[in-house]
Amino acid sequence: MRKGEKERQDARTAESGARGKAQRNFTDPNSRILKTKDGYIQGYNAQVVVDGTAQIIVAHGLTARMCDHSQLVGLIDGIEANLGFTPKEASADSGYLSEANLQTLADRHISAYVAIGRAKHAAEGKRTMTGELTKAMRAKLKRAGWRSRYRLRNQIVKPVFGQIKQAHGFRQFLLRGTEKVTAEWALICTTHNLRKLARAA
Repeated sequence: MRKGEKERQDARTAESGARGKAQRNFTDPNSRILKTKDGYIQGYNAQVVVDGTAQIIVAHGLTARMCDHSQLVGLIDGIEANLGFTPKEASADSGYLSEANLQTLADRHISAYVAIGRAKHAAEGKRTMTGELTKAMRAKLKRAGWRSRYRLRNQIVKPVFGQIKQAHGFRQFLLRGTEKVTAEWALICTTHNLRKLARAA
């Protein structure tokens, strides 16, 4: 299995020039201003876990928080609930890095490949980069070099978001409120899986 990367989806267009401050949106008060590679949006942080072979979404999550590290345990629980077993391997980007998450992965006997980056977000405070598990992960990734399982993430997770956006035409959530948007995201993920199954039939 490969742990999915974060993907921020636009719920409603954010005000031009918004700067990730704690602002309340009266159209959808549950949403938040999130920073993306294209700027700031008013929306949600949608996430997936993707199977490394078939590009099937095996778990998904959604939050209004920009940080990802607090979502990892829930995604793992989702895998176990949906598939009935714990994955042997998982890879994730640096947003999921924390000593607590690395400990959880170890406790569940999951061979993890979690990227070591700056691993911080101003709104959440800095996360330590000097913990023993983080040091061990850095060494693990260094040993693997270009063969690192983590590097396969770009071939597994990113195409799924690309397919959802381009092939399925999904650009923004249509519903409002965390509960409804979560259900909408679940439906989008299910649609993706059904398309994959239909093509494989």
